[in-house]
Amino acid sequence: MNHATKSGWVDYSEMMSRYDAALPDDLPVIPKAVSEYIKNLWKYHRDLVDVFGLVRDLGITRTEPNGVLLWVAHNTDAFARAWVLDAWCVEETGEIVKLEAEK
Repeated sequence: MNHATKSGWVDYSEMMSRYDAALPDDLPVIPKAVSEYIKNLWKYHRDLVDVFGLVRDLGITRTEPNGVLLWVAHNTDAFARAWVLDAWCVEETGEIVKLEAEK
């Protein structure tokens, strides 16, 4: 794909739209189980408040989280970034996951 014009220069607006569509270099890295958890939450139209509410409730009841919620409880920033960006890197495989909004 050649993005240069006849003059050899790349069109500025095209370049900026490609830049805006690119993923950040510093995607959060999350475990595969957490990746699947986020995909399921999206599938059932859950939101970030639901997840952090579960983590908070575990703290209120003094119940130690396990599995995915344990990771979320100890990595809230990475989880929130993955959620907000709709993109992350899977720790075990290096796969880049990019969620797409339903059409």
